[in-house]
Amino acid sequence: MSASAVSIQDEKLKSLGLQKTTVNKEQVVSYSRGLGAVSEQNPILVLIHGYPQSSYMWRHLIPLLPADAPIFVPDLPGYGASAPIEDNSKYSVGSTILAALLTEAKRTSSKPLDKLPIVLIGHDRGARVAHHLAVEGFSGVSIKAVSLIDIVPTIVQWEASSKNPAEVVGYFHWPLLANVDLATRLIKAFGPGNWCEEMCLRWAGKTAAALSSFKADDALAVYRGFFEQSHTLDASNKDYEAGATVDVEVEKGWRQKGKKIGAKTLLVYSESYIGKRYDFPEVWKEWVEGDLQFHALGGGVGHFGAEEAPKETAEALGKWLKGL
Repeated sequence: MSASAVSIQDEKLKSLGLQKTTVNKEQVVSYSRGLGAVSEQNPILVLIHGYPQSSYMWRHLIPLLPADAPIFVPDLPGYGASAPIEDNSKYSVGSTILAALLTEAKRTSSKPLDKLPIVLIGHDRGARVAHHLAVEGFSGVSIKAVSLIDIVPTIVQWEASSKNPAEVVGYFHWPLLANVDLATRLIKAFGPGNWCEEMCLRWAGKTAAALSSFKADDALAVYRGFFEQSHTLDASNKDYEAGATVDVEVEKGWRQKGKKIGAKTLLVYSESYIGKRYDFPEVWKEWVEGDLQFHALGGGVGHFGAEEAPKETAEALGKWLKGL
C-alpha cells in the first residue's frame, strides 16, 4: 500500500470528522460519521468514487453536505486502501460495499434497523455500481434515492462507441482496459502513476478554476500513489473487463424485462463534457421509472464535477435531498 497516499487521505478525511475502519473478510476500507443517527428521515449518504481515484475525491463535497447527515465513504474494492475481490461485476462490488456498511452500522448503532435507509451518490465507476444496486436492491438496506454523476448506462456507452468513431477515440480506454493482460503490461511500461495522472488531466475541465479545485490538497499525488499499487492496476482493469462483459449482459436483461431504477433519481453531469455527447433526459427515461431530475454543471467543468465544482454539485444535491 502507498504509505504517503493513505496517510494524506486518512488525515484529510479525519479532519472532516470521518472515522476510518476496515471491515469484513474483504477488507473494505471506509470513512464514516454519524451512522448511529440514521433514521427514515435521515438516511445514510453513501458516496462511491470512480476511476482512477479513491474516496479522497469527496473531500470538497463532504463539508458542503447537510451537517447532520450520516455519511459512509468507501474505497472501492481494489482501489485506494481497500483490498481487491475476485468478482468485479458492478453488483458484486456494490454488494461488498453495502455489506461493509451494514457491519459498520451494526457496530455503531444502539438501535439497529431492519432495513437501513440509504441514499446512493456515485461518480463514474461508482455511479455504475450505484446504478446496478438501485435496480437490483440489496438485503438489509432500503435505497431511498440515487444520484449518478457523469455517466450514461454502460450498454448505452458501448452502443454509442459502435456507431461513432469519435466516441471510440474519446473513450479509447474502455476497450483497452477490458483487455486486462495487454492493458496491464502497457500501463506498467508507461508507469501506472503516469497513466493515472494522464487520464485525470485528460478528463478534467480545462479552466483554471476547475483544474485548481481538482488538484487541491495533493490530489494527483494521492491518486498516483494508490494507482502504483499492483493490485489496484489489476483490479481496475478487471473492473473494465466486467464492464465489457457481465455488466452489459445484465443491462441487456433489464432492457428486455423492463427493469428500471424505481427510486428517486438525480443525474448530475458536465454540460461541456458528457453533456455534449448525450441528451440526458432522452437517454435516461428508458432506465428510470421513478422521479427523475437533472442538473448540468456549466462553466467548463469536466468529468470530475464533485471536485471541480463542489459548491454547485453540493447545491444541486442539497436541494434534491430536501425534496426526498
